[in-house]
Amino acid sequence: MPTPSMEDYLERIYLLIEDKGYARVSDIAEALDVHPSSVTKMVQKLDQAEYLIYEKYRGLILTPKGKKIGKRLVLRHELLEEFLKIIGVSTDNIYRDVEGIEHHLSWDAIDRIGDLVQFFEEDTKRIELLRQVQKKNETEPK
Repeated sequence: MPTPSMEDYLERIYLLIEDKGYARVSDIAEALDVHPSSVTKMVQKLDQAEYLIYEKYRGLILTPKGKKIGKRLVLRHELLEEFLKIIGVSTDNIYRDVEGIEHHLSWDAIDRIGDLVQFFEEDTKRIELLRQVQKKNETEPK
């Protein structure tokens, strides 16, 4: 199982490859706001763990294992963003909040959050009802 730091790299590499068709060390460094030397060290670790294949000066490709984990990490991130939107978290805070919690939840918890998101998305009236309850709670004295 990858560490939280490895997960961040795999998620970003997966997104870069999906978006651009490739992921260079410089692209990863820029996206994660880290030094290229840090990226090189992590890419070497990910290569050793068989999440990707890295050849110095030639680039990298995700292995099937790396693609599977990368895709799952992206879906986890998107699911948590959607969940926080549904429960009314300010858009200004969502990305930072997801980054803060995504590595600390079990996959079981992620699956249950997915069930809850699906419940709300199946009938948008449920989200409207939730908003009404939230507004009522905000206006009531504490």
